Amino acid sequence: MARKRTTAPDAAGDLIPALRQGNTTARRAVQILTRLKLGYITPTAAQKKKIVIAFAKRGCVVYGKAYDVVRIRDAVKVDLDDQESIERELDSLILYEIKSTNRRSIGADFNKYFFALTTAELLVAQSLKKQFRFVFVNVISGQHRELTLQEVLAKARGFYPQWSILF
Repeated sequence: MARKRTTAPDAAGDLIPALRQGNTTARRAVQILTRLKLGYITPTAAQKKKIVIAFAKRGCVVYGKAYDVVRIRDAVKVDLDDQESIERELDSLILYEIKSTNRRSIGADFNKYFFALTTAELLVAQSLKKQFRFVFVNVISGQHRELTLQEVLAKARGFYPQWSILF
């Protein structure tokens, strides 16, 4: 039996395919952010490695898995395939970790949204300060919100520590 394909409006009001089996909300969130044409870029593995190296040369801690997309400040040209270009314009890069949901009850303020924050994300956010942000995306409504670590912590109503173990 074929799955019924549904749609949901994106931020521009266009209809976007709803989640299908095998697609994660994170991948859907990347598509939404890219469609908004606000400068979000999904770096390749090779580009991520170059970005990590550039920040490491400045003494900043960056784990490649602790961020999903990058934005470059307006009017700045950075070739993410060129190490020298990245290092020269490093102050123009902002790294983002996507936190996504497909819950209809989550509004634009993302109140009552429960999510995990990894130690790697926390360390990178502390290391990069204003050059690292979280972008919260509701893949059903298309709404998104950017917050720094400080803003996330100020908004938090509770903390629930845990250990995640991989065998």
